[in-house]
Amino acid sequence: MEKILVKINGKEIDADGKSVSELLDFLHYDKTKVAVEINMQIVPKAAYPQTMVKDGDAVEVVSFVGGG
Repeated sequence: MEKILVKINGKEIDADGKSVSELLDFLHYDKTKVAVEINMQIVPKAAYPQTMVKDGDAVEVVSFVGGG
């Protein structure tokens, strides 16, 4: 089977044909507290389940944190 390699926040991983939603679960991100960008395009949260990552994609996951 061919590996599907993507860069997540600069680190290369095998995404194994996962959707954005599956990828976030695999990496233990809370989907309600992150924003996702693929190849410099923001992915709407409603599109996470059907948006598939492809070989060579650059994925950025930004976590929201509170502070004061």
